[in-house]
Amino acid sequence: MSDNAKLKGLGGWLILVGLGLIITPLRISITYGPMFYSVFTDGTFGILTTPGTEHYHWLWGPLLVFEALFNSLMLLASVLLLYLFFTKHYLFPKVFIATIAISLIFIPFDAWLGSLILTDQPVFDPDTTKEFARTLFSAVVWVPYMLVSKRVEATFVENMPNAQ
Repeated sequence: MSDNAKLKGLGGWLILVGLGLIITPLRISITYGPMFYSVFTDGTFGILTTPGTEHYHWLWGPLLVFEALFNSLMLLASVLLLYLFFTKHYLFPKVFIATIAISLIFIPFDAWLGSLILTDQPVFDPDTTKEFARTLFSAVVWVPYMLVSKRVEATFVENMPNAQ
């Protein structure tokens, strides 16, 4: 039995990756679903985006829509990653790395935009810091693993186009 045959499959450290992938869409849905639903349905959005109201700022509308769209796209990306992972699709490592990289860019950018509105608040509040630390940890641990692991190389080979 070759080394690649022994390594092929969703075992080893990939079990932790898989658990994280299962938790991610649940975490996004539970954390952001109710929050954005209430912002857009209970009148908060109108209060924040209507000129003349006490809490109006011209950036609230674009920021809230941008955050809602981004988190919706991250939810879709997490479902796509689950599919790619469990089908052992060759694109999984690339999409996984891209998703982490996009999050690493989005979180500080979003915090900066928020600081333009809430000037008396710290740029990185505890929740933002926690989310950024989680993403940075994922990048530091899992990106190198995806790039150098023999198990990843042996496992994610399905639907790979034939080299001509």
